[in-house]
Amino acid sequence: MFTVLEITLLAFVLNIPFGYFRKKAGKFSVKWWLYIHIPVPLVIAVRIALQADYIYIPVFILAAVAGQFLGGKLSFNR
Repeated sequence: MFTVLEITLLAFVLNIPFGYFRKKAGKFSVKWWLYIHIPVPLVIAVRIALQADYIYIPVFILAAVAGQFLGGKLSFNR
């Protein structure tokens, strides 16, 4: 269970800066798409390395979306 918490926190924290930069990129641009998708393989690699079960993937996705959302809210220029 502790591993699931660690991966969830990693997915959340890792996505905060990407959400910040995503908010500044043009919507549906290449940069916008990359800022959403670059953290995904990193979280997947950690999940596989720590042998977390696949049933927790929705939790990791929710944490990543929450990190993207918070990062976007931290961007005050738009």
